[in-house]
Amino acid sequence: MKTFYSVLVALVISVSGTVSASDNWYLGATAGHYVLDSDRAIEGDFESNHAGLQLGRFVAEDVAIELGYGYTLGHDDFDVITLTSVMWMGEASSQWRPYVMLGLNQYDFDTVSNLAADQDDETTQVMAGMGVGTDINDAFQFRADLRGMVGWENSDTDFGVQMTLSHEFGKTSAPAPVAAPVAAPVAVPVVAPEPEVRTITIRLNVEFEFNKDTVLAVYGDQLEAIAAAMAAHSDIELVLEGHTDSRGSDDYNKALSDRRAKAVKAKLAQDYGIAANRISAVGYGESRPIASNETDEGRARNRRVVGEMSFSEVAVD
Repeated sequence: MKTFYSVLVALVISVSGTVSASDNWYLGATAGHYVLDSDRAIEGDFESNHAGLQLGRFVAEDVAIELGYGYTLGHDDFDVITLTSVMWMGEASSQWRPYVMLGLNQYDFDTVSNLAADQDDETTQVMAGMGVGTDINDAFQFRADLRGMVGWENSDTDFGVQMTLSHEFGKTSAPAPVAAPVAAPVAVPVVAPEPEVRTITIRLNVEFEFNKDTVLAVYGDQLEAIAAAMAAHSDIELVLEGHTDSRGSDDYNKALSDRRAKAVKAKLAQDYGIAANRISAVGYGESRPIASNETDEGRARNRRVVGEMSFSEVAVD
């Protein structure tokens, strides 16, 4: 018992002492229904409705640690405290994503009148479950799951369902559309009687949502301008550089930046017919920021893929 609460206290201190506006953590309201093992009750069934709060934090891209507290909505009051790891599965862009849970469950039956005499006032269980969740918008998420609990020191088996509405902090929305680049003519000195030649430079800057490598439709004009220039000048090659903000490990961000660069490359090849061997993609992770990673705006600018190409053409009067 003391060991269980020590773990809970340590987790609360760890989470509350490190979260900030830039951390990927969330707070939720929960509603659930528990069906307890009939051996726990003096008579009849032992069922209970609960409401509570849940605090969680992502420790990896698809793995979170949660601490929850629930209180009975009825005459037989007992508390429920949970310490759970949650692993999400499937594609992050899916409308509904499945997840599995594994953790510990703690009951406090101090004021329960229907508790059998051979039952402890407090009991710890191993909990496992599965459910599905969906993002309502950029900040709110809805989840529903089915969970089973088995006693730590006995064979009592309980079941429960829980629904959660949570708010995720530190998550930024999609970046504002960036206007298509305007070709910037640079005059080249003309030596008569040679015709005037000018250099055209086109720059590409595609920004991404947090922890994603999906190329948004708002950058279609930029991609079309790049593709048109490459189609007209077969000798031009393009180098795409992928970048991330500072959240996450170096290795993870390096891989994410590489995926982003390759996503833009695939878009140019598949949608605009540009040969893939004319495009190079390289990821630099978080090593080359162009803005501060201490603000949401700065991190949004750093989550990018950039490229630049120049070509010369004869000026037409």
